[in-house]
Amino acid sequence: MEENVNNAQEKVRYSDEELMEFKELILEKLARARKDLELLNENVSGGDNNADDTAPTFKVLEEGSNVLSKEENGQLAARQYKYIQNLENALIRIENKTYGICRVTGKLIPKERLRAVPHATLSVEAKMGQKK
Repeated sequence: MEENVNNAQEKVRYSDEELMEFKELILEKLARARKDLELLNENVSGGDNNADDTAPTFKVLEEGSNVLSKEENGQLAARQYKYIQNLENALIRIENKTYGICRVTGKLIPKERLRAVPHATLSVEAKMGQKK
């Protein structure tokens, strides 16, 4: 197998077998992310918690807390939606056989980074260069 002979720096792209491994990982993360997004959306759009039988002061505090919680859940849902889009884009890159190639350096992103952040499009080197 030629992948064992060449190191990651010499390879131009990941093999089809490696891409399939990443695809499985991404599909698992995508399924989990969609479930999480569904739960967040339910919390954002969910009805009130029926505080009708409580004191007016408590009801005002409870409503304020609910609004804040819904705002936080809305922000989390937006982040989760973006994460899902990034994972879907990674699947497209797998189909195009460009997955794992750094947008800046053109080198392969190490497998360890892709396992941790499967939607990564930048190597750590390029990411650090952006922050400067």
